[in-house]
Amino acid sequence: MDVELVRSLRGTRARKRDELLALCGLVPDGEAEETCLVWDGEELCATGARVGNLLKFIAVSPRRQGEGLLATLISALRQSAFSAGEEHLFLYTKPENRLLFADLFFYPVAETDKVLLMEDQREGIASFLESLALPPFEGVTGAAVMNCNPFTLGHRYLVEEAKRRCDRLLLFVLSEDKSEFSAGDRMEMVRRGVADLEGVTVLPTGPYLISSATFPTYFLKDRDGAAEVQCLLDIDIFCRYFAPRFGITRRFVGQEPFSPMTARYNESLKEQLPLRGIELFEIPRREVDGTAVSASAVRRALAAGDKETVRSTVPPTTLDYLQTLGLI
Repeated sequence: MDVELVRSLRGTRARKRDELLALCGLVPDGEAEETCLVWDGEELCATGARVGNLLKFIAVSPRRQGEGLLATLISALRQSAFSAGEEHLFLYTKPENRLLFADLFFYPVAETDKVLLMEDQREGIASFLESLALPPFEGVTGAAVMNCNPFTLGHRYLVEEAKRRCDRLLLFVLSEDKSEFSAGDRMEMVRRGVADLEGVTVLPTGPYLISSATFPTYFLKDRDGAAEVQCLLDIDIFCRYFAPRFGITRRFVGQEPFSPMTARYNESLKEQLPLRGIELFEIPRREVDGTAVSASAVRRALAAGDKETVRSTVPPTTLDYLQTLGLI
């Protein structure tokens, strides 16, 4: 067997990889940082890929299963990840593959009837949540999960309204670096933007609360249904781990007039959270001059050099931070 790691698939390699994925019921959904190809002569026996700390496109030829090729594949991808500085790996697979990956030291995090999320650290999510040390608290704890790209007057309004409905409010800011502003910059803007509010704590999501940027649809033939699966996985992670760890009984979201994906996610939260003992509150959007404030509009204004729009839609703390970044 020959194991090959390539950064860019072209020509015959790409065609054979796509044929093997199709044979295994998978559909490519984007580029990978590195792809592993396991060959027996001219036959492609197995393949897999890595994007950051996520393993994807994992497939073993049906006629070569039982030969230990999955272990060979995962070993090569682990080495690739380690060389790139990634030490905590995740993968999505079908629930029926649980034992195959368990034998390779991957552990379940959350699942639906169609998708299983696994990680290669035992109790990794529990360890992460324990690292977010918070003192014991008596009273109603609420939570909001936010990207804040950047932190706007709309976000500030949601936080104020949410805090009125609970004694302690936890703001989980997405840790994934897939936005125009880095995770570090977004966290800092939120911290500065709520520093004057008593009982509000800003925390990272770590790699666990899922974003549309990383969720793989490559083994779900129904792409519309994939969005629903993503929502259900995220809800399962929040309810199974985050809520009990911090005693969260209320969750807050903003109304979403702009993004169909986020609006659908809110609907799933409305359906699922009460079944898990968590109340959901949907907060109306803050408006400026009759228009709902949105982070995307702020980004467009920044790109256009429209300083007036930026000043009218972000709090002073964000404006100051944008100035330190040289963006205004």
